[in-house]
Amino acid sequence: MRIPFFVKQASFSALAGLTASLAAVQLYSLLADRPRTGTGRVNSAATDGADADAPTEIPSSGWRDIFLRTYGEVGRDRVLAVAAGVTFYGLLAIFPAITAFVSLYGLVADPGTVAEQLSAAEGMLPGGAIEVVRDQIIRISTGNETKLGFAFVIGLGLSAWSANAGVKAVFDALNVAYGEDEKRGFVWLNLTSLTFTLGILIFALLAIGAVAAIPVMLDYLYLGNATEWLIWLGRWPALIGILLIGLAALYRFGPSRDDAQWKWVSPGAIFASVAWLLGSVLFSWYVASFEDYNKTYGALGAVIALLMWMWLSATIVLVGAELNSETERQTLRDTTKGAPRPIGLRGADAADNKSGGDRKSGKSESAQR
Repeated sequence: MRIPFFVKQASFSALAGLTASLAAVQLYSLLADRPRTGTGRVNSAATDGADADAPTEIPSSGWRDIFLRTYGEVGRDRVLAVAAGVTFYGLLAIFPAITAFVSLYGLVADPGTVAEQLSAAEGMLPGGAIEVVRDQIIRISTGNETKLGFAFVIGLGLSAWSANAGVKAVFDALNVAYGEDEKRGFVWLNLTSLTFTLGILIFALLAIGAVAAIPVMLDYLYLGNATEWLIWLGRWPALIGILLIGLAALYRFGPSRDDAQWKWVSPGAIFASVAWLLGSVLFSWYVASFEDYNKTYGALGAVIALLMWMWLSATIVLVGAELNSETERQTLRDTTKGAPRPIGLRGADAADNKSGGDRKSGKSESAQR
């Protein structure tokens, strides 16, 4: 059963409303002032969340400060320009990544079916982005099976290494957002970035396999016409969950610093997941409805649409990192993993330099109270 376009739009509107409602509930839990036990006196540190053990313990006054500082840091750290740099390296990395992925996929299934599965991304990615990726997949998959197997054995490492440059560009941008300098050695930095690169490739392989397998499984359960509805409705919470996990891992292990506790990377991950999903859908709708890049850029129109979407995605991820950084700066408690350490010995700028102080000096107004 094919779902009519207006029904899909209505379904998406309902899902978008549900997503916004869930985000509002989460935001309310973050912003709500929590009752505190004691003598009834509330010191200055308690009013802004300086004694918070988790983001949910920061009161509304503290979150107001965090949002204002995040807004200022977005301009101060030139997030839009840094995101453009990430986009450049990402464009250079995306084609080797596609080559590596198709080579890997070709060992277990027909690589020609990969392009067909991209239809699942329609509505979330601009048509130009899907077109560029699909054309590249078709070009690579036209080789014979032996060639694809040989490419996997010989060329997968080189392709993954080339794609790795895009991940390292993201790491560098996260260092800017968190106020860090790159301190990892060549070997450890590349091991970390290659782990993320291979993780992305393996996840993409599993996702494509799931796209092909899930409809068969649902049909086997005799769900009939409900199959397409279940796939359409189920992909949104699944996508949100995957984004939350992936972004939280990126924010924790990407910057060159002592790892933050998982709860302190959650605000940025929640923001970036919801913002990326809504931003991608709205940008895709805008490109399809109003903007014709082919009229302006000719044959490069599809590439420009892909670049704009990549830049938007990078910007959202970096704003999420800025939000995490400022959230950590709001509390005097140790936000890094392991046993609590005093300020100045935590191995992370956001954990050592707090709000209201000179971040480069290692001292803060909060720390001096």
